[in-house]
Amino acid sequence: MKYLVLIYSNPEPRRAWAGPPDAERTEGFGDYARLNEDLAASGELIMAEALDQSYTTSVTVRHGQVAAADGPFADADEQEAGFYLLECASRKRAVEIAARIPDARYAHVEVRPVLDLSGRTV
Repeated sequence: MKYLVLIYSNPEPRRAWAGPPDAERTEGFGDYARLNEDLAASGELIMAEALDQSYTTSVTVRHGQVAAADGPFADADEQEAGFYLLECASRKRAVEIAARIPDARYAHVEVRPVLDLSGRTV
């Protein structure tokens, strides 16, 4: 089953990742590299990407009118910082992987099952 793992960021991890290189930051990047290597080797990694948090466009369509606005939709302290798309045997395994994500030490990480719509007709 596929799972989307969403990584959220708040000011604490943003400061940690943006600051000068130190042992904890170097360790965090190493942890990400090891996690990515392990998931690629196990065949569970479909895709992983970091997201640029400096610019967001929110798009809505109401009554046929498109509106695009700068900034995240919600005025919140946390922003989506990245994601993993995984193919895992179980939700339990997806949670185990999410717990290895370095940002889980500072902020939170969500695990969401991806709906399989391949059998649906439109």
